[in-house]
Amino acid sequence: MQTKYSQFKAMLAISKGSLRSIFRSPSAVIFSIVFPLVFILVFGFIGEGGGISLDVALSKNADTLNPVYNAIKNIGSIHFVNENDSLLKEDLEKGNITAVINIVKNNAANPDYTIELKSSEAVNPQNIDVLESILKNVINNINQSKYPQAQTIATISNKIEKIPGRVYRRIDFILPGQLGFSLLSAGVFGVAFTFFNLRQQLILKRFFATPIRRTYIVLGEALSRVLFQMMTAVIIIAIGVLAFNFTLVHGFATFLEIMLLSFIALIVFMGFGFVVSSVAKNESTIPPFANMFTLPQFLLAGTFFPVSVFPKWLQVFCNILPLTHFNNAMRNISFEGASFISCWQDVGVLLIWGVIIYTVAIKVFRWE
Repeated sequence: MQTKYSQFKAMLAISKGSLRSIFRSPSAVIFSIVFPLVFILVFGFIGEGGGISLDVALSKNADTLNPVYNAIKNIGSIHFVNENDSLLKEDLEKGNITAVINIVKNNAANPDYTIELKSSEAVNPQNIDVLESILKNVINNINQSKYPQAQTIATISNKIEKIPGRVYRRIDFILPGQLGFSLLSAGVFGVAFTFFNLRQQLILKRFFATPIRRTYIVLGEALSRVLFQMMTAVIIIAIGVLAFNFTLVHGFATFLEIMLLSFIALIVFMGFGFVVSSVAKNESTIPPFANMFTLPQFLLAGTFFPVSVFPKWLQVFCNILPLTHFNNAMRNISFEGASFISCWQDVGVLLIWGVIIYTVAIKVFRWE
């Protein structure tokens, strides 16, 4: 009795063969796993061995018409950050700012001023100790030079107000960017080279001689790429958590949400790969076309440094890029504890990019 041809089994067979070829490809392993891990290790070790941060903010109510403030602002090891209230609170909670300094003028003659500090539980206690030591040294110098007869011009309040906070490590910024780097590289370069070679080597033409439908051919190849990259994502996140204490706020639930976000982003990025594989005339033209999609995003989408460091006019372009929205959602989910649904704006932009790029891919995709 003749059995019915199974499109699904044929698709899985294609996926199995393609997955084997991916693991045997040095370039696929290097771009997807090695490069991101190298960046994570480098930035992770930098974060562990970095010096003490003395970024501080000045309270809006602080008295600035006094010698204490004038002396503090001229100290090279203390950098005053000027931000709005919401950003200031966020940076304080993450430990990016050591403390908010408030200089209060007293009604009593001695001391003239009281210095109050507001910090966060996320701040390294050593940073607070160093800041207090610097402030005491400033006060002593002023006392000796200008007020030798006075007991002291200012005192530091013994009570340091601390708000709840979670330690924001360098890895919490770097790892999402490197995961996005891996997904984008694999989605564009991996798919572009794969389908171009399938056409050039007449493998697609041989597939046409079998009963399998074209849709299942594409799904089979795409499934292998998705499986490989999801395994890569697990490896990257695991190394970040185990080696550098990468933050997963809600543990395994956060991990699952990150994997879902990575899956959606990878599907979108693969659309760029389909377009590149179709417009490239030969193999040597694939890298230039692929870099047109990837390089601006690697540099401008918050992969290595925040988008906020760019000029305002450039940030407009940065916030259009799909990788920017993946990085934003990834960091919000992993560190801020946001849910996948609450990141609907970033996810929505990714889906809009998916609709646009696959509409183009369907128009330009070539089988031969």
